[in-house]
Amino acid sequence: MATSFQKKTRSKVVQIPGAKVSLYNNQLLISSGIPSLDQLLGGGIAVGTVLLIEEDVYGNYARTMLKYFCAEAVMTGHSLLLASTDSSPDQLLKDLPGPIIDDPGKEEMQEPEDEPDAMKIAWRYRRLPKFQSSPAAIKFGHYYDLTKTMDEDLVKTIDISCTGNNQTIAKDRNCQNNPSYDELLRTIQKKIESEGFSTSFTTEKRNILRIALHSIGSPLWGENGGLTSSDRYDPALLRFLLALRAVLRSAYATCVITVPSHLFCDKAFVRKIERFCDTVVQVDSFVGSDKEKNPVYKDYHGLFHIRKLPCLNSLVCTMPETLDLAFKLRRKKFSIEKLHLPPDLSETANRSQEDPVAKLKPETGCGSGVGKTKLDF
Repeated sequence: MATSFQKKTRSKVVQIPGAKVSLYNNQLLISSGIPSLDQLLGGGIAVGTVLLIEEDVYGNYARTMLKYFCAEAVMTGHSLLLASTDSSPDQLLKDLPGPIIDDPGKEEMQEPEDEPDAMKIAWRYRRLPKFQSSPAAIKFGHYYDLTKTMDEDLVKTIDISCTGNNQTIAKDRNCQNNPSYDELLRTIQKKIESEGFSTSFTTEKRNILRIALHSIGSPLWGENGGLTSSDRYDPALLRFLLALRAVLRSAYATCVITVPSHLFCDKAFVRKIERFCDTVVQVDSFVGSDKEKNPVYKDYHGLFHIRKLPCLNSLVCTMPETLDLAFKLRRKKFSIEKLHLPPDLSETANRSQEDPVAKLKPETGCGSGVGKTKLDF
């Protein structure tokens, strides 16, 4: 008797060095170069998505986060496409942070084999791997030292494509398209199709393309605050983001964009930009603001806001424990932490606490009216 029953089998997971599969939605993830940011995003940045970083006023911290993303491409062997008009792409590659090769916790994880009193496991489990890791020898996520720069010979070991210049790109304010965005989109499409990053391309050994776009939407890219000559919204940037996300959906590529959102004239236009991206975070620096000298925020350099999280292969997105976040930039580390405010040590904090209920009681005890004594009750 024939039956339509078929055994359910899991789809083959693509094994790519420097990538892992999410435990929440089975999406392929790559590291942003900042372990604390990967944890907030549910394990990393999903392949085929766009991460938008809204820059601070001076753009220093957003540039640092973009350098971490590019440095992770070097350590994992991924291809890199870097575009910038604010500063030279070659200069950004020279300023990549140096990796910390020595892992201090590696020696503690190894079990001593020569000690006779060491714990022994059953012989049937001895040949099994200690950790469920991917076959790739490259680990997921690295740590970097901001006081050192990456060796140029190490940077040259991966495929890097740079685009952009330091000249202001002229653009007709009445034109609906931006020639700089059109050229950048063609460059990305050509890179994906010619080097086999498309999902339709069949190959045994795959790699991931990391796309880093620095300060998109600045005047050097031909933008004028998101407005045209008739004071209407300029749709050029929105069209570029929509086309970019459509291209990445069918490719093994991930894009990180930094946008100076404070330069746009209308906040409603910024909200539109956020809708055309999958993940949106904002870096709110204390530099130049009243919070810089506020002792409440003395342990941090700015606030970190999560504006949007992706919903991939699920109805809801992965939410972090809290959205009250702040970041700090030390000499060797950039980290994102929970915002912990110090205790309120005002002038009345050291005073003895009085019972407010006792003040409401009528003075009916012995000795009332002559002050507090031991006979008061």
